[in-house]
Amino acid sequence: MATPAYYIEKLGLQVHPEGGYYSETFRSETSLDFPGFEGSRQLSTSIYFLLEAPQVSSLHRIKSDEIWYYHDGGNLEIIELDDTGAEQVTLLGKDLEGGAVFQHVVQAGRWFGARLPQGSSFCLVGCQVSPGFDFRDFELK
Repeated sequence: MATPAYYIEKLGLQVHPEGGYYSETFRSETSLDFPGFEGSRQLSTSIYFLLEAPQVSSLHRIKSDEIWYYHDGGNLEIIELDDTGAEQVTLLGKDLEGGAVFQHVVQAGRWFGARLPQGSSFCLVGCQVSPGFDFRDFELK
């Protein structure tokens, strides 16, 4: 297993405003106007995202669906707030026997963040956003 420093260097990761590190890997060349969005958006975008202990991904929301894909490291907890404000936790990782999943969808408009559970020193994931991510649609809690 590689280290966070290895991935930060090899993948060209930079500090993300919500916490952790990221690097955009794909931005669709096709743009469209979508209902509920001001201006056009690409069909989809994708990033690498890495959290390393004790970092967290602060609660935030975007106007698009976001699919999280596990790549390497320990497990990661994706925290979502439901309509009542109750926390829903999805374990992302390779510990399938322990309830982890390899991918998870966060629905558009939901408050969410991520944290490393005890025993995980880092986690590298991929995140795909559709319609494509734009900081105009990003809101920190």
